[in-house]
Amino acid sequence: MREKPKLLLHTCCGPCSTSVVERLAAEYNITLFFYNPNITEPEEYAKRITGEIQYLQCYNRSVKEEDGIELLEGCYDADAFRSAVVGLEEEPEGGERCRVCYKLRLSQTAQMAKQKGFDAFSTTLSVSPHKNHSWICQIGSELSSEQGPAFLGDDFKTKGGYQRSVELAKEIGLYRQIYCGCEFSKNEQLKRRKTK
Repeated sequence: MREKPKLLLHTCCGPCSTSVVERLAAEYNITLFFYNPNITEPEEYAKRITGEIQYLQCYNRSVKEEDGIELLEGCYDADAFRSAVVGLEEEPEGGERCRVCYKLRLSQTAQMAKQKGFDAFSTTLSVSPHKNHSWICQIGSELSSEQGPAFLGDDFKTKGGYQRSVELAKEIGLYRQIYCGCEFSKNEQLKRRKTK
């Protein structure tokens, strides 16, 4: 039996990991990489990393020990995000600020993948209907050319991926956030809710 390639999968939260891991686990030896400096409130960061750990514990109980998934946690540095998006504070959600945020997180993932000897890297970001898959692919491909490991650019929301992630998160009882993570997305979401 051939050895599965090693994939470093950037993850933003437990719910987004669920259906992506389900889709990839048969083909790849996955390690999750939680790197999200865009989560600007430490309390929110704590909720999301706790949810990620909760998901992994549940997943690892359901598979053979050798098929278990490890979690690497990147450095939590909200100042890195704030510095990266200076001048883009007024951009709408889904605009240029988000592209910069994707690049920040994927750059760190690519570096970690190269440093730790992974064959490929990817991200769960594309499971969200609110994320721009073509930008994610473009950034991932550019980083792959520069850094070495291949980029897996699947659009994980396809084939019911997003709906499946919602379903699995409910089954497990995972915390599901109402905004992406940064203060800008939170404020925009709160404004939307007030106008409803």
